[in-house]
Amino acid sequence: MGLGDTPGGERIHIGFFGRRNAGKSSIVNAVTGQELSVVSDIKGTTTDPVYKSMELLPMGPVVIIDTPGFDDKGALGELRVKKTREILNRADCAVLVVDSVLGKTKADEEMLTLFKEKQLPYLIAYNKWDLLDEKEYKTEEQTADEKSVFVSAETNYHIKELKERIAGLVKEKENGCRLVGDFLKPLDLVVLVVPIDKAAPKGRLILPQQQAIRDILEAGAVSVVVRDTELLAALEKLGRDPDLVITDSQAFSEVAAVVPDRVLLTSFSVLMARYKGFLDAAASGVKAVNQLQDGDRILISEGCTHHRQCNDIGTVKIPAWIKKYTGKNVIIETSSGRSFPEDLSGYRLVIHCGGCMLNEREVRYRMQCAGDAGVPFTNYGMVIAQMKGILERSMEIFRKVQ
Repeated sequence: MGLGDTPGGERIHIGFFGRRNAGKSSIVNAVTGQELSVVSDIKGTTTDPVYKSMELLPMGPVVIIDTPGFDDKGALGELRVKKTREILNRADCAVLVVDSVLGKTKADEEMLTLFKEKQLPYLIAYNKWDLLDEKEYKTEEQTADEKSVFVSAETNYHIKELKERIAGLVKEKENGCRLVGDFLKPLDLVVLVVPIDKAAPKGRLILPQQQAIRDILEAGAVSVVVRDTELLAALEKLGRDPDLVITDSQAFSEVAAVVPDRVLLTSFSVLMARYKGFLDAAASGVKAVNQLQDGDRILISEGCTHHRQCNDIGTVKIPAWIKKYTGKNVIIETSSGRSFPEDLSGYRLVIHCGGCMLNEREVRYRMQCAGDAGVPFTNYGMVIAQMKGILERSMEIFRKVQ
């Protein structure tokens, strides 16, 4: 991702679904104006989901997802169908592509049922409209509902209308909040504590740090970025208390010891819990840390994939801190990227990363999976704050604005 790119977690995810050979890939190519997907008359040409980040007017930055046919057969076909169903959990809206010549089938109706169960906004794009005779398409158009769009990938018939209708499905960010800017006034002073260690990416800041700086600028406030090792000296040079200090969660203890109690202090991860819409769940779920027993299974899940360092936060540091804090011999399991178990009933606690690389819908889906299984759900920042004894302080910023 370049510096000018919109992060994947901030893009609208549009999933295109349909039976094999209904023309999904042709529709995707027509909508995007690119040869994004391979097109063939052979059924099952799309074997895995195809993702493409792009700017799509009038929506702006989006991720287009072309999925395999959900009526695929055989063992391999079942895996493809499973992948297609997983897309439903991260898509912000869906387009069901139906072959106009064949009409809606039982498989199409089943997919529509899934859309409704998952409360996913959708449209039905009736493709190959150019192959129907005049009497047929007039009859169909007269009986169509507001969810239907009649299109032809071959002739580009109503493709512009389809794009505009898709844009109408998409709402603004569900919880309506910013990362930190809505806590700030113009010229407020915010200190960002960014440790630079072996786990820090070379030559760049991690996404929540970038987003915080941008949000502070948009609020007309002032940001000062400093390493944890220079924090004390930086605070002394400022000449006044900052209005807010935001730290990487891993440095919570060291930063809390330096920042006066009268100054608001939180972490990027705690702010991300609110930004992604699960602050209350995370604050409630973290209480389970104090109730862990020997043999309890904990899932530590990250939304991104990256090269593991020797002192990785998710696979090394947090497990070690939990075992030391609780004194219990708990079982730690991990997942990363798009891999996330739907059945969480065997776990006592789910600890998720901040979710910066996931869109809000997928984070909410993961939280819902935990809720359905009766398993507490929290995130890295909350757990670290709890174990370091500063959870209440890290949450004070939210009480200040209520």
